[in-house]
This record gives sequence, C-alpha cells and structure tokens, in this order.
Amino acid sequence: MTAPEAASPTSAAPAPNWREAWAVYLQPRVLIVLLLGFSSGLPLALSGSTLLVWMREAGVDLGTIGLFALVGTPYTLKFAWAPLVDALHVPIFTRAFGRRRGWLVFSQLLLIGAILLLALTDPARSPLFVALGALLVATMSSTQDIVVDAFRVESLPESEQAAGMASYVAAYRIGMLVSTAGVLFLVSAFEDTGIGRGSAWMWGYVAMAALVLIGTVTALAATEPEQSVRAEAKTHDEAAFSRVMHAAIGAFSEFLVRKHALTVLAFVVLFKLTDAFSGTMTAPFVIDLGFTRNDYAAIVKGVGLAATLIGGFAGGYVARRYSLAASLWIGGVLQALSNLVFAWLAFVGTNQWALAAAISAENFTGAIGTVIFVAYLSALCQNPLHTATQYALLTALAAVGRTYLSSGAGYVAEATGWPLFFVISVIVAVPSLILLAWLQRRGHFEALGPVKV
Repeated sequence: MTAPEAASPTSAAPAPNWREAWAVYLQPRVLIVLLLGFSSGLPLALSGSTLLVWMREAGVDLGTIGLFALVGTPYTLKFAWAPLVDALHVPIFTRAFGRRRGWLVFSQLLLIGAILLLALTDPARSPLFVALGALLVATMSSTQDIVVDAFRVESLPESEQAAGMASYVAAYRIGMLVSTAGVLFLVSAFEDTGIGRGSAWMWGYVAMAALVLIGTVTALAATEPEQSVRAEAKTHDEAAFSRVMHAAIGAFSEFLVRKHALTVLAFVVLFKLTDAFSGTMTAPFVIDLGFTRNDYAAIVKGVGLAATLIGGFAGGYVARRYSLAASLWIGGVLQALSNLVFAWLAFVGTNQWALAAAISAENFTGAIGTVIFVAYLSALCQNPLHTATQYALLTALAAVGRTYLSSGAGYVAEATGWPLFFVISVIVAVPSLILLAWLQRRGHFEALGPVKV
C-alpha cells in the first residue's frame, strides 16, 4: 500500500490562518448548512441504534436486532428516486419556496409524520409493524438527505466548502447524538414521572419529531442556491418526463464513463464499512456489559458530543491541509483502529472511564473519516443539473455497508464474543485501504482536478 504523504502546493490549499479559518464558520451559508446537517442526522438513529436499544430492552434477540439493519434499505436505493428530486416540482411547495427548498420543506413534513407513526409501535408485540414504521422513517429521511446534499454542494462557494463540510458533519453527528443519548435521557425522565416504559419511548420519539422542525425553519429562512436557479431556468421548458430522464440518464452515464468508475464505486461502498459493522452493535454491546441506559446516554451526550465536535473540525483541517488521498488514508486508518478500544472495553467491563474513552475514540475518528469522505464524494459531483442524483447514488452506495454488509454483525457477535468481534471489525477495513492504494497509484485523485476541500 502507498503510505499517505503530505500534500504538495498544487494538490491542497496551504495551512489556513486560524482567525480567518474560524471566521468562515460564521458565514450565513455555512450556518444554514450546519442546521440542515442537524436535521439530516436526527432521524438516522431513530430507525437504527436508538430503535435497537428500545428493542433490546423489550427482549428482542440479537439476531433479529442485527437484521433490523435492513430497514436502512432506502438509504441504499435513494438514487432511484433522486432524479425525481432533481427534475420534478412539488405542487405548491416548489412555487412557494423554489426547486431545492420546496423539496426540503415537503420531505421534512413527511418525515415528521413517519416518526410519529413509528412512535406508536410496540417492539415486543409487533416487530413487523416496527419494521414498517422504521422503513418509512428511513425513506423520508433519505429523501431529505437527497435534497440537503444537493443544497449544500450547490450553495457553498469554494472558499466556504471546507467549513461547510466540517459544520455539516459535526451537526449531523450532533443530531445523531440527540436522537440517541437525548432520547434515552428523555425516556428515563418520562419513566421517573410514573409513565410506563412503552409510553415513555413513544413520547421520546414524539419529541424527536418536533425537533425536525428546526430543519423546516432553516429551509424557510434560506435562499435558493444560484446554481439551482440557473439549472431550473435551463430546463424550465422541458416536459416533466423529459427532465426526469435527462437527470437519471445524464447523472449515471456521466459518472460511469469516468476512468476506474467501478473501482471508485467499490471504494465508496467499503470505506465506511468498518464504522458500520461495529456501530451496528455498539449499543447492544454496552447494554450487555451491564451499563445502564443512563450511563450510556450520559457518556454519549457528554464526552461523545465533545469528541464529535472536535473530530468534525479536525477532519476539516486535515482535508484542507493534506491532499485528498492522504486525508482518506488518515481517516480510513483512524476509524478502523478505534474499534480496538471497544475490544479493550470488553475485557475491562463496567468501567465508566473506559466507556468514555471508547465512545470518545469512536466519535472523534468517525467524525474525521466522515468529513474527509464527504469531501471526496462532493468532489465527484460537478454538474448542477443532476447534483442530487449523483450524490444520492454515491451516498446510497456508501450505505450498502451499513445496511447489507453489516446486517449479519449480530450473528458474528454471538458466534465470536465481543472482543473478537471488534477485532474482526478492524480487519473489515482492509479491502477499502487496498482499493485506496490502487486508485492512488493510478492518479485517480489528481484527475479530479481542484477539490473543494
């Protein structure tokens, strides 16, 4: 493998002045992207790790819990309806708010309804209805992601891309923390008032549905990206079906004719797999060790949040300071090695300091890896006529690891035990690093041209 090297002056921007670097985070467009990042990160855990804690407390077995990763299928298939988002208008919404903002408000209202529906289910009595509710949440969430990703790529100028990506990823992970630790705290608080466990979980999910309104208010306060306005004007006279076909065929064909396209797609699928494989079972692992729900929530909410914020901004600095290939090496190796901390925790047992160290390492390295990965995906999307479709295709492929390749993680954990399971999750990262070395040797990253990091 080719080791990461520091960027040359032509491959990355020089180290930024710290005062200027921090000032850019206060730009209105960056703040809009930050709040939309929170809205995107909020629902993911509601059909994922938080739901798994609810199911584990309800007595659902580990094998079934692992299979519930399959409800994330919409995240892997969202490219199929992304051309609709690129090409079609939402009645009333598009006319009132614009091409991107109209879809944003529309998808967020549907997401609120899906979360409320999931809140009414019971994992112990009707796991099938829970799966259907979670599937609806994932579908509406992935639709929101399609629009937010396109809005972010199109609205930020090159000088604000690094700050925008760091803010987006940090806020995304904060949204995930709110919908994990925040929900666990709320459920415990509701139980302390005498409400039954099932009702406490229901009201916890109702509160998360209300928080989606943060993204709705942000969408209403934002302005339509200029690139989107120009693209809309360019295709205004086309029929709806024609616009959809041009968005779909243009996006896929433009990408697939690139050099090493299939290897790039395989790399996109595998890069975050090590995170997904271990992350699927983190919450059940902590509960099985003997930690209480509040122990887990307090640590995730406290040191986990701090580690996420620091990791997000550290990832932005790495992406700006080093070449894209070197940044991917740093992120890929760090996020894989962090799983060894959980293997160590399995031997330590119920030690809160050890749990804090493991959660901090996971959040810090995961945030670094995600910021750099987002930078890479953004660099692959360069045509405003179908930004949403191309980015949705890439993020859908990235979700394949989380949804399908990691769905058997529960069975692996049962068969091997927790320490060996987390060692295996490190080994899972090796194929992506091999592909990274292969692409780097063939000049793939240099061929992308100036990368907006």
